[in-house]
Amino acid sequence: MATPHGGNQFRLGLLFGTGSAFAFGASGPLAKSLMTVGWSPTAAVTARLTLGALVLAIVATIVKPDWLGEARVHVRTVVAYGLVPVAGAQLCFYSAVAHLPVAVALLLEYTAPILVVGWVWLTRKQAPTALTVVGVALAIAGVTLVLNIFSPMTHGATIEPVGIAWALGAAVCAACYFVMSDKVTADGSGLNSITLAAGGLIVAAITVALLGASGVMPLRFTANDAMFAGVTVPWQVPVALMGIVATAVAYTLGISAVARLRPSFASLVGLAEVLFAVLAAWLLLGERISAVQMLGGAVVLCGLALARPTRRDNVANPPAGESVTIPV
Repeated sequence: MATPHGGNQFRLGLLFGTGSAFAFGASGPLAKSLMTVGWSPTAAVTARLTLGALVLAIVATIVKPDWLGEARVHVRTVVAYGLVPVAGAQLCFYSAVAHLPVAVALLLEYTAPILVVGWVWLTRKQAPTALTVVGVALAIAGVTLVLNIFSPMTHGATIEPVGIAWALGAAVCAACYFVMSDKVTADGSGLNSITLAAGGLIVAAITVALLGASGVMPLRFTANDAMFAGVTVPWQVPVALMGIVATAVAYTLGISAVARLRPSFASLVGLAEVLFAVLAAWLLLGERISAVQMLGGAVVLCGLALARPTRRDNVANPPAGESVTIPV
């Protein structure tokens, strides 16, 4: 049974995109709970990607037994996806925070929607509407407020050019995530979302692990208990949540969302990750949410509402004269 595209297609994509942002948003606080007990950032990322890849490989084998064959057919896309949007984003962002305040690095990384809108404009000759431009501007402004970029805590912090370069590299990798996820089709006639997610995570996990093992990035694990939500838990708990929820689920939902939304709008929905990350930090780590951050969240939502694609743009690249269907 299939459902016609239209509003249902858009709503399903929006649901997937929001779910992906929620799952991704939990990764930071979960990783921080490990880093506070001695894990290096690279170790946390390696554990996250490795477990996520393992889980998705098992799930893919169950629900799509031929996924390895499909991955071989689309090997260039799968490898490029694993190297750039997944491993590349991790490497660039963590390199950026070594030279910049975290808030500044995040703000620069989350300029990715601007890059996506520009890419779509250049490659598809689809000029953004005035509402899209205003929506992007509002969303970025809202993220600025959520990140407390103008907080006194950032005053006097060192801003190094190399850090800016790494953060902008992370923005490019994040933009590639949305553009390359557009390779997936919503009707299952092309590259399947679980194939791209599983294959990409395997490539990324191997890449990041090699970077750590070679000494390019510090790789340090501990067996110390972690703490979040005021509870002491074994280190396996945050690792499991990072690998399953913040990686396997997050990437699968995110890729499926882009297949049903325009990449430019999907990238804006991805900004909700910042809001969920702040909320997760409050719930899991007890980090306070300020009034300014709540205002920023409202501004981001206003930006998303303004940038919402029109009905004729709800489906990402349907063939002319054809309706795209969603298997149910």
